[in-house]
Amino acid sequence: MTGERLLGGRYQLREVVGYGGMADVHLARDVHLDRWVAVKILRDDLARDPMFRARFRREAQAVAGLNHPTIVAVYDIGHGDEGRPEGAPFMVMEYVAGRSLRDLLDDGELALADAVQHELGVLSALAVSHQAGVVHRDIKPANVMLTLIGAVKVVDFGIARSSGDRDAGVTETRAVLGTAQYLSPEQVRGELADARSDLYSAGCLLYELLTGRPPFLGDSPVAVAYQHVHEEPAPASTHRDQITPALDDVLRKALEKDRENRFQSAREFTDALQSAAKGLVDENGCLAPDHLTSPAGQGHEDLCHTSCR
Repeated sequence: MTGERLLGGRYQLREVVGYGGMADVHLARDVHLDRWVAVKILRDDLARDPMFRARFRREAQAVAGLNHPTIVAVYDIGHGDEGRPEGAPFMVMEYVAGRSLRDLLDDGELALADAVQHELGVLSALAVSHQAGVVHRDIKPANVMLTLIGAVKVVDFGIARSSGDRDAGVTETRAVLGTAQYLSPEQVRGELADARSDLYSAGCLLYELLTGRPPFLGDSPVAVAYQHVHEEPAPASTHRDQITPALDDVLRKALEKDRENRFQSAREFTDALQSAAKGLVDENGCLAPDHLTSPAGQGHEDLCHTSCR
């Protein structure tokens, strides 16, 4: 294939498969281990900035320490090759063949049980990252992948921060980072995000998985951000009749403006959602089991019982 180059003497870069605010992601072949990987390379214009290089390095360190089936694995890190400015940092990650929840939502309405199961996979990832002291700060549909067998993989810890990170400067910690539709009120106000901020974003994600739309819409990111701080979302059931009062209650707590009134942990959110989801039916017409996948589990599992296959 034309245009290929060997990064770090090992990774044969192919086409770009993803773009982000800080980096581009290439499909690549690890010629040493003969396997496909994803290589995330800091953008050329940012590679000259020590702050962005440090942030990129923190992402690699944060994710490398998280070992769980619902979190994309980091295999290697390095610094550029010939033709890259100042040895642009790169990160070699597990290649996830599949689709994002953004792609899935764009295709149309999800069965309620399937929506809940995807959310439980995200909460499973957050339970692990929060236990390790890592706050993602950008949970949204585009940052959640589904593998070919339907397993959840949370990706792009590009603005993640360790809860004990004393090196993060005021500009970074006070900036409004993330995507407007999924920002917690405290992030909008420029306050320091914590695990409960991720859980608010996960609540926004659940709202969209269940209804097909985020809790707040507006003509601009600023208008949406304003609503997160000052307005209450309509109950999800106003957008979809099948949504039960129990699910409305879970969303109401997840989207509390004051983080002290929200779920205080991914486990608490998971327990409430599992209870509210009893009796839901997936896209194959199968009842969701009483005990869906929890943060202590191994990630996404098929909702259908064997008898439904």
